[in-house]
Amino acid sequence: MANLYADEQFPLPVVILLRDLNHNILTVQEAGNAGLSDPEVLEFAINNERAIITQNRRDFIKLHSQNHNHAGIIVCTNDRNIERLADRINQAIAYETTLLNKLIRVNRPQ
Repeated sequence: MANLYADEQFPLPVVILLRDLNHNILTVQEAGNAGLSDPEVLEFAINNERAIITQNRRDFIKLHSQNHNHAGIIVCTNDRNIERLADRINQAIAYETTLLNKLIRVNRPQ
């Protein structure tokens, strides 16, 4: 499965569910990187070959537009249904052969 890096505000319950789905996911807090700026979070993810997973869509879409050389950026809308969010993320990346340099949008159902 995917090597992911959850930014500081990404919901921990969703991280746990993604781990249950066999994704290798590291949080900013686990890496000791709490308080880093978004560009620094992206730099850490690039250096550690991990795709960012975030609900901070605006800032990370902007970072993607400035730098297409990364291990992937997954931007998600807020969804209080954590099981549904984890499942949508899993489905969005399940059939990707690589996340390298991709921006993947995971939107809440209408």
